[in-house]
Amino acid sequence: QVQLVESGGGLVQTGDSLRLSCAASARTFSIYYMGWFRQAPGKEREFVAAIRWTGGSTYYADSVKGRVTISRDNAKTTVYLQMNGLNPEDTAVYYCATKTYGGNLYSKDYDYWGQGTQVTVSS
Repeated sequence: QVQLVESGGGLVQTGDSLRLSCAASARTFSIYYMGWFRQAPGKEREFVAAIRWTGGSTYYADSVKGRVTISRDNAKTTVYLQMNGLNPEDTAVYYCATKTYGGNLYSKDYDYWGQGTQVTVSS
């Protein structure tokens, strides 16, 4: 069982930045991808970004490309999501997830999920 704990959400204004963190209680060899998803009220949960744990390749949704950076700290088994230029359309609950095998990293088919952290962007 892997536990994921997100932190760093909050209420910000348009144009502000936030950095989300997700700490995993897993050995790094068991992680293939770690990803971030978000779910706005009344909408489906959608892919935001992911990182291949070995090698560090990164992947982004078109809607956030250029504004968001995903990174990892191997020693802390923690993944970060740096978000810049936030706008009200970014308001959502952000979830961290881990995938222990390859496959479609853009789908919601991840093995473990965190509880989520709320990000609210006011106009």
